[in-house]
Order: sequence, then structure tokens, then C-alpha cells
Amino acid sequence: MEIPTVNLKTILLVHWLLTCWGCLVAWLPSAYAWSNFTVLAMGVWAVAQRDSVDAIIMFLVGMMITFVTDIIDLGIYYPEKSFTDWQRDPFRFSVGMAILSLILKPLSCFCAYQMYRERGGDYAVNFGFPTVTSNRNTYQSLEQNRSTYQSIDRQDSPVNPHLYNEQDNKAPVRI
Repeated sequence: MEIPTVNLKTILLVHWLLTCWGCLVAWLPSAYAWSNFTVLAMGVWAVAQRDSVDAIIMFLVGMMITFVTDIIDLGIYYPEKSFTDWQRDPFRFSVGMAILSLILKPLSCFCAYQMYRERGGDYAVNFGFPTVTSNRNTYQSLEQNRSTYQSIDRQDSPVNPHLYNEQDNKAPVRI
């Protein structure tokens, strides 16, 4: 089954719009807007550098982190009191857009992960920590054939392209 390709620009535009609409009424903390707009800035970086694996993985990790923090923000800061009639509709719209953004984030994370793999990222995310294994097949044997090593005593000398023979000014001088 072929997975449909979603453009990263579309993901950024949708989440930017939903985050703006989610912040229409000041019921969420400023950390909600800061975290979401920072992740969207990382997404702009991923659009600008199409070959960068780092940019797309930063965007992916940021989306996963904001998924968790958005759940916490919505759960903690949802007000218990009801708004007056003229404030109720904008508040409900703002809450709906914040929840819709939250619902779309796992789908966006999946699409960003597909882009990460397309850009040459590993299937397993490696954070650079050294690993120790008990599998002896992964260790190098000390009884290797030494003929495979490169000789450090080279017979021919390298060419220096900056030194020329003064007589004919054509061939570089070997040192």
C-alpha cells in the first residue's frame, strides 16, 4: 500500500492557522503559543533545507513534545466558569481549533517521519549514546588478514598543484 505524500508546507500552514485560531481567546498560557510557533519555525527550517535530516528530526521531535504539552495545557487551563454570552462563541471556537490541532498532530508526526526516512534518516532514531552488546559477532577479530591494510610507505609522491616548473610553466613539480 502506497502512503500518500503530504507536503510539509501544507502541514505547517494548517498547524499555523489552527494555533493562531486556538490563541484567539486568551485562555491558554503563553507557553502554548511559544512552543507551537517554535516548532513551526523548525518546520520552516526543514522546508528551507530540503536535504537536512537534522531539520526534519527536530521538527518531528518538537511536534511530539508539543503533542504532550498541548494535552497538559488543555487539561489544566480549561476554565470551569462559563463565559458571558458575547465571549462564549469565540471561546468555543478557540477551544475547538486547539483540539483540532491536537488531533491532527499524530498524523503530522507520521508524515514528518516519512519525510525523515525519505531524506535518509535511519529507521531507528540514534541519539548518539554508545551501546555495549554481548554479541561477539559484532567485534573485530584480532586475527585479520593484514594484507587488507593500506601501506603508509607510498612509492609515488603526491603532486602539489601550486608548485610549477619555472622553465616551462606547464607541469606541476613533484615533491
